[in-house]
Amino acid sequence: QVQLVESGGGLVQAGGSLRLSCAASGRTFSNYGMGWFRQAPGKEREFLSAIGASGTRTSYADSVKGRFTISRDNAKNTVYLQMNSLKPEDTAVYYCAASWLIVRTKTREYDYWGQGTQVTVSS
Repeated sequence: QVQLVESGGGLVQAGGSLRLSCAASGRTFSNYGMGWFRQAPGKEREFLSAIGASGTRTSYADSVKGRFTISRDNAKNTVYLQMNSLKPEDTAVYYCAASWLIVRTKTREYDYWGQGTQVTVSS
């Protein structure tokens, strides 16, 4: 089992920035690819970004490319999502997830999920 705990969410004005963190425990963190997703009320969970186990490969959804940056620190068992130029439509609950080794972009490909952290962007 892998336990994931997100933090760093909050209320921010449009144009502002937040950095989300996801702390992992349980199995060997460096064996897992990590992803960030979000879900707004009434909408399906949406892929945002993913990073492979070694940190060398990443993937981004078009909606966040150029604004969000994923990174990981395997020594700290933590994955990050730096979010810049935030927009009101970025308002959602943000989740991190873990899957074996590689970059994955589909919700069903992830085995472990955190509880989520709320991000609210005011206009």
